[in-house]
Amino acid sequence: MDNVEQASQYGYIGRKEDYLKRLRRIEGQARGLQRMVEEEQYCIDILTQVSSMTKALQSVALGLLEEHLGSCVVRAAAVGGPEADAKVREASEAIARLVRS
Repeated sequence: MDNVEQASQYGYIGRKEDYLKRLRRIEGQARGLQRMVEEEQYCIDILTQVSSMTKALQSVALGLLEEHLGSCVVRAAAVGGPEADAKVREASEAIARLVRS
């Protein structure tokens, strides 16, 4: 399968613009955090913004995970075999990384 064919199968593609919009918002939050540190603002205010940004990133991650499970993993499970096993293992490892973060 080539990259173009593979990319068209990713579950998040239908919501790509939503994800990009959210990631741009998070990028703005990161710049805001840098400004807060440069301006030597109160630590608790900075930590509050860090928490907000962390939650926004977690929301993106959970959305992507849901899309992955609902498309890539389901499609591989329907086919079965080693690809299905690999996709389930891959999803399990991604979940583990998210839980640890």
